Amino acid sequence: MAGKTFYEFFAGGGMARLGLGSDWTCLFANDFDPEKAQSYRANWGDEEFFCGDLAKVRAEQLSGAADLAWASFPCQDLSLAGNGKGMGAAQDEVRTRSGAFWLFHDKMRALSAQSRAPKLIVLENVPGVLTSHGGRDFCAVVSALSDLGYRTGAFVLDARHFTPQSRPRVFFVAARADAMQDASVRSGAAPEKFWTPPALIAAHAKLPPELAARWVWWRLPQPARRNTELIDLLEVEPKQALWRPPAATKKLLDLMAPAHLEKIREVQASGRRAVGAVYRRTRIDEHGQKAQRAEVRFDGVAGCLRTPGGGSSRQILLEVHGETVRSRLLSPREAARLMGLPDSYILPRNATLAYKLCGDGLCVPVIRHLAEHLLAPLLDGDARLEAAE
Repeated sequence: MAGKTFYEFFAGGGMARLGLGSDWTCLFANDFDPEKAQSYRANWGDEEFFCGDLAKVRAEQLSGAADLAWASFPCQDLSLAGNGKGMGAAQDEVRTRSGAFWLFHDKMRALSAQSRAPKLIVLENVPGVLTSHGGRDFCAVVSALSDLGYRTGAFVLDARHFTPQSRPRVFFVAARADAMQDASVRSGAAPEKFWTPPALIAAHAKLPPELAARWVWWRLPQPARRNTELIDLLEVEPKQALWRPPAATKKLLDLMAPAHLEKIREVQASGRRAVGAVYRRTRIDEHGQKAQRAEVRFDGVAGCLRTPGGGSSRQILLEVHGETVRSRLLSPREAARLMGLPDSYILPRNATLAYKLCGDGLCVPVIRHLAEHLLAPLLDGDARLEAAE
């Protein structure tokens, strides 16, 4: 089989697969959500796909010995240490809980016992993994990977460097030291500031010495400057996101604080056509009470796409052109474009399901950058793992 191979856990619509590209062959993919499974199959077929609980997946279903295991475990499962007990919890108790990360970890342990452990593991999650339980969950991830024989490093990659969407995500990259063909240079003695915010530095500082000694500060180049803005990705008249009646737009404007109304006036004064992204949020007002507010940004970047779990999560577009101000929801295809999905990618016909698929998904150009500049070089042997001191 030519090229590199991978397993994709919590696969959703197969966005990791799309980001890795045609040089990579998927040996196994899994998601428990039937609606996401339908999207995966519509785009990739179902030969290697299993829809169901990861707890029911046997090691024997994971064919071959993959180069990479990719897992974007659910952010709802962020509390990895469990019930606030942190790393002090008994390991047997941790192993028997049904948390999605630990289910994935058990599959990797089973593969290791069969001498089929992937050479690389990539985990993706929200930035909250850096701070949850006072950093103990971050430590739990690194410790769990270390127990399997991997050395780990992490980045915070923001989609805004690749597409016009603010979407920071943590990527753990773990390499099996015994599988590396050489011994030093896609890593360094210090973190790269561009990919390493203070929260990651703080999380790393809390690692115990034995884990810190096995940590890797991976090197990853900065991407070329993004040349698209939100307005460039919009459809002209999307059928699934019609412009709303003027009364609905006025109601939205009435929810804005003076600072956000001033942003609109500044755009109007410029005479240019601009499209901003709006979220409805709950804020504390001047009386100390919770109040719904609408907040707009005209920096050419959309807010982070989310799953449509309520009104506050549905991103709204606000078009301002002279005295005309109108609003509508982001269309499913626009959401897909913000995730770097090509227009040929088959979305669910239902708009809510399409929003959910995108909101839970991976930004494809981010994956491609990571694969091209770190994952493939590590496997090819021209980027060598620095020996632990």
